[in-house]
Amino acid sequence: MEIINDFLITLHNYIGGHYWFVFLLLGTGAFFTIYLRFPQIRYFRHAIRILRGRYDKTTDKGDTSHFQALATALSGTVGTGNIAGVALAIHLGGPAAIFWMLLTAFLGMCTKFVEVTLSHKYRDFDEKGMVAGGPMYFMKKRLNITTKKGYQIKTGYWIGGFFAVATILSSFGSGNLPQINSISNSIFATFGISHLLTGAVMAILLAMIIIGGIKRIAKVTERLVPFMATLYFAGAIGVILFNYQNILPSFISIFSDIFTGTAATGGFLGAGFAFAFNQGVNRGLFSNESGQGSAPIAHAAAKAHEPASEGMVAILEPFIDTIIICFLTGIVLLSSGVWKEKMPNQFQKTDIEVLATLYSENNPSDALNLGNHLNRGDKLPLFNGTLYVEKGEIRENVSIIHARSLADDVRVLESGQPYTGQIDVINGKVTNTSNTITFQGTSLIHSAPLTATAFSKSFLGDFGKYIVSIGLLLFAFSTAIAWSYYGDRAVTYLFGARYVMAYRIIFVAAFFFASFTDTTIIWNVSLLTVAFMAAPNLFGLLVLHKEVKSTIRDYWSGFRQEYPNEKTPGE
Repeated sequence: MEIINDFLITLHNYIGGHYWFVFLLLGTGAFFTIYLRFPQIRYFRHAIRILRGRYDKTTDKGDTSHFQALATALSGTVGTGNIAGVALAIHLGGPAAIFWMLLTAFLGMCTKFVEVTLSHKYRDFDEKGMVAGGPMYFMKKRLNITTKKGYQIKTGYWIGGFFAVATILSSFGSGNLPQINSISNSIFATFGISHLLTGAVMAILLAMIIIGGIKRIAKVTERLVPFMATLYFAGAIGVILFNYQNILPSFISIFSDIFTGTAATGGFLGAGFAFAFNQGVNRGLFSNESGQGSAPIAHAAAKAHEPASEGMVAILEPFIDTIIICFLTGIVLLSSGVWKEKMPNQFQKTDIEVLATLYSENNPSDALNLGNHLNRGDKLPLFNGTLYVEKGEIRENVSIIHARSLADDVRVLESGQPYTGQIDVINGKVTNTSNTITFQGTSLIHSAPLTATAFSKSFLGDFGKYIVSIGLLLFAFSTAIAWSYYGDRAVTYLFGARYVMAYRIIFVAAFFFASFTDTTIIWNVSLLTVAFMAAPNLFGLLVLHKEVKSTIRDYWSGFRQEYPNEKTPGE
């Protein structure tokens, strides 16, 4: 597992974790924001009017209403990224990572407007009469190359095919595996219910919903999304108000270290600008999926006679998902202070690193070296050899890094009892332990457990953990529902509608097995699949930038003729 995890991390460093991807993502959003003159601001009120059905027509074709399409798309984005992803971003990059998440969302509002507009314009209907849409369809129809002699090279078909394959992979890597894994971990930590039982129950519920297709999915999400958002919002506000004295310092911490990174504080060993920037952008994309090309698949099903109108509805997604919900989570984490506090926990073996020397974070020199080891690549000597453990205590003078922090009070247990024996370590990685051997101690925590702990730091007490667990269950489950639809539309594009049921069966089976699979590996898989979708989608948007502008111009031209007394943002 460690070898697989290391391979995934290395691959991610050259793809989604590399600066070329970050600049492509932000650059596309910035380009369209300027090129279209800030549509995320100018069209915001108009988008709300469209969402409310003010301009609907009985002749509009599609499978869902504007609100149902938005709810389905939001159910796909409002998930573990809002609870676990924000916590992971702060854990890795410090408070400044939240700023880069917000900036990604602001630019992403424009990117999502563009990708939904194009996808809705070129949607199809499958052999069963259901809408089949998404970026793969505008790629197939508009990204072909015509030679000087009039021959057409079907490059768009192959680019669309690559995107469809990436969508299927991402339906597992983003919408399936990390969602149920976060659910089962949270339910186990809060209620003590086994991962296996949680996975089995949730898999059955998932199957009952997705077999009904987009119409049943839309009916579930239009009720589920408002309920879960209200529940989570109320709980977050309660935590923030309880820690009111930390609200202003939390705001300042987000914006004060944007270009410098965050210094070491508490158990947090610091993070440079590059780390905060990269993690904020990547987690922002994982949360709101702007530019990834997933939400256009849901919006393509909406009843609308003008593609630009549905694109405007999509502007609201990153605003709700990231600028409201993720920002709230960030303030909860920062105001509670738990993001920099070490806590008792069981260590993920893939997240353990054994250093060859004993270090103390109370020693300024050691703290600086540890921070550089984690953030700058100035590697400290790693332990190689055998650790001798006696009654749970490691006898060698080594340091254990876990969750990017120096672990304290480390104990080794076997089936819950103090372990006596030997543990082999190669290049700082534990290699030969069985699943019955666990490491426990105090260290930083991240992802959903960190958010759950933050919610308990209020008048809610332990009940705050229940809000996070229930919220995570609803958020993550709704994400899996939406992504099953994205995947089955990709299957339809590649193979036809007759293979959709086979895909759904595999999707549900994977959902069950992921409930008891290592979290670290799942997160790294999801990061890769995001990049595989986003790259061809962003490329297609940039190629068709002139068509986007003309489509919007046509929309406003027709709108003024039909509604001469309506105030418009103007074109």
